[in-house]
Amino acid sequence: CNRCMHCINVMPQALWPGKDTGVSILLGAKAPLLEGAQMSLLTVPFMKAEPPYDNIKEKVIEPVWEWWMEEGKNRERLGELIQRQGIRRLLEVLNIPAMPQVVKEPRSNPYIFWKEEDVPGGFKRDIKDYRSRHKR
Repeated sequence: CNRCMHCINVMPQALWPGKDTGVSILLGAKAPLLEGAQMSLLTVPFMKAEPPYDNIKEKVIEPVWEWWMEEGKNRERLGELIQRQGIRRLLEVLNIPAMPQVVKEPRSNPYIFWKEEDVPGGFKRDIKDYRSRHKR
């Protein structure tokens, strides 16, 4: 869904917007001349939003600003920082789990984030042992 509202316009009675309203937060878009446009990342698929919007400020905006100020290089945009350090690091900063809606390009980068302590034996494996079990 790219939220174009076509479904709601075609079937107004079946898909009426509910009373539970909020925001979807996308981060990291830019349009440089040399590389071409970079699409943003749907970071927070849905968050309840009510005035004075303190939950958005405290849970999303302030942690991202702090991370950007600490880790960002001089004149580096947020999208470049996300590319350089990765989506995993952004989600760790925001303290939100990886969700299917956060996938950057549908059907081309399904990701599972594994930390070394979660993997039995760690990331260091014997390549000969692996190839002996997975012959071509």
